[in-house]
Amino acid sequence: MSSLRDYGPAAPHGPNMDGEHVATANIDQISNIHNMDPREEAVFKQILLPDDSYDETGTYWADMNIFRRIKFVNKVDSAESWSELQAIGRMIRADPLSPVMYYIKNMVIPGAGLLLEGYVLFSIGNVRPLLQAAFKECWKTFAICNQTWTQAIDYLEICGIIVGQILVGIIGDWIGRRWGLIQDAIIMFVGLIMLTAAWGVTQNGWVICYVWSLFFYGIGVGGEYPMTATSGMENAVGSGKVSTRDDRLHRGRKVTSAFLMQGWGQFLNQVLLILLLLINTGGHSSPPYSELATQWTYRLSFAFPAAGTLWLVYYRTYKMHSASKQLQLAKKKQSVTGYDTMALKYTFTYFGPRVIATAGAWFANDIFFYGNKLFQGQFIKILTPGNSSVMVGWLWNLLNVGISLVGYYLASFLIDNKLYGRKWMQIVGFMLDFILFTVPGFDYEHYSTTGIHSFQTMYFLSSFFNQFGPNAVTFIAAAEVFPTPIRATAHGFSAACGKLGALTAAIMLNYLTQPQIFKVVPWFGLAGSIVTFLFLPDTTGLDLKEQERRWHFIRNGLEHEYHGVAIHPKHLSVWERIRGVGKHYNAELDYQQRIEELRGDWERWMERKAMEKEAGDIDEVDDDDFSDEVSTYFSRTSNRTPGQTPMMAGQEKKEVPGEENGNGVQI
Repeated sequence: MSSLRDYGPAAPHGPNMDGEHVATANIDQISNIHNMDPREEAVFKQILLPDDSYDETGTYWADMNIFRRIKFVNKVDSAESWSELQAIGRMIRADPLSPVMYYIKNMVIPGAGLLLEGYVLFSIGNVRPLLQAAFKECWKTFAICNQTWTQAIDYLEICGIIVGQILVGIIGDWIGRRWGLIQDAIIMFVGLIMLTAAWGVTQNGWVICYVWSLFFYGIGVGGEYPMTATSGMENAVGSGKVSTRDDRLHRGRKVTSAFLMQGWGQFLNQVLLILLLLINTGGHSSPPYSELATQWTYRLSFAFPAAGTLWLVYYRTYKMHSASKQLQLAKKKQSVTGYDTMALKYTFTYFGPRVIATAGAWFANDIFFYGNKLFQGQFIKILTPGNSSVMVGWLWNLLNVGISLVGYYLASFLIDNKLYGRKWMQIVGFMLDFILFTVPGFDYEHYSTTGIHSFQTMYFLSSFFNQFGPNAVTFIAAAEVFPTPIRATAHGFSAACGKLGALTAAIMLNYLTQPQIFKVVPWFGLAGSIVTFLFLPDTTGLDLKEQERRWHFIRNGLEHEYHGVAIHPKHLSVWERIRGVGKHYNAELDYQQRIEELRGDWERWMERKAMEKEAGDIDEVDDDDFSDEVSTYFSRTSNRTPGQTPMMAGQEKKEVPGEENGNGVQI
């Protein structure tokens, strides 16, 4: 059999003869099986049982009872928070601006594409009232423009996004994340130039040019979703490793910190439009608005992000050379050079219900998310009856975006908390949106007249819980629950299904009355919570490396040989638990397997050392790659005679799936 360092057959093991459940077996019993001395045992614990996921007895946090789990999680989170605060303090003492620069480098720049697309994507709805006020015959009464083309703005923009999400998702898995990121930035830059310069011989020709420019720009926007999610997740921990403390404790925060830049894009767009209108009208915010002032306002609002997007093209081309590293490593292990069609097939075979969860929940979420934006105009009319000023509507929208940003940030802070986490955040968000839209639906007449303040509160709360819930979780879950070779494709498909929800919301706005909308939309929140509960696994606190380990067992037809925490009931969906996916979870056997995986790493390291010495490259040997305790243990328990390399041993040794350690400790 070929070497199992590429995740082939696992080492054989015997059955559990005593009939006892070993999932929470004490690690001292496991160590004795391997004949470790105390120092060796301590080192292996540090490497394989990190203290952010296992307690001092070697028990995984999800195996603890609820009271013990709460105590353990709070202890870890408190220590981590204190450590981060101390690090920030040291940064401020060294350089008061260094925390700001750190935030820009690690959160703002990775999410710059989403910031720019959020700016432009939602500016379309913000600009429309201004165009209707200044070009009434075209945009409002449709005397000289085709109404269908003005309505097509919403439809074709979303269609362009769907094309980009599916197309660039496939390209990202085929050619690489870096190429997808560069391509997105170029498309968005050209699209912004088209939007800035859009015009026609007639005003109707202008509308048509404007619509197709939005479609083209939308392709780049769509690609941003799978590319930002996958590259941000795979490179969040640095050094090309995915198994680190930072990955387990802060992976969700890093990805959602990039995602929430979309909210800042909406905020900046609204602020800039307000300032541009005041500048171009000489400080007058009330109508009438001249056609010239309107043209300068909306065209400059597109020109500014064009400059930012051009910088993004440069940055991604020259500063993001390692964006595709994890994908390349995953393909190398399976000797895949192009698109991994087998991974696509296996994803739908083994993870089909997860696709239902990510795509279905995103569809339901975008009914609320885009519905909230599309219903905003009618909502503001209720708040400000008789108002004709565009500025008043923009100010209310600015408040709504500010409330949404609070939801974005709270999601970012709590998404990695093991006691709440991704799944419950999404379920709770869906259910609260369901309630907040259902209540006014029962008595719309009351809430749109005498109960206006209650209506206002419910509307703003729906914006908050949409961000502090499904809008944040769908973005990360659609990338997190699938294997690396197919991650961008699965994310792009899920996001495209979400945009079908946005398209549904746009269509409903044109065919349903406002009271009817509040009777129809809430049920998508209930459906989203049910789909999430049944089919979405909770990956909070789960090492991304463990998911890849499990995937490679599956890929080699050895799913039953995997015993790790990726199939712990806590990290499986209800549907997967019903199907018995977690029946092979066994902490003791998994610990034995991981020691043998580490042995394989050590043997390859020993072989490389021997080859380097033989070639005379003594200076290239790094004697600190493995600690003395690890090397001593593997040397003592090896079947080879001293001085033999793995190739000299003369026997084929079965190895179990594994790769380099990434726990951030010396091994």
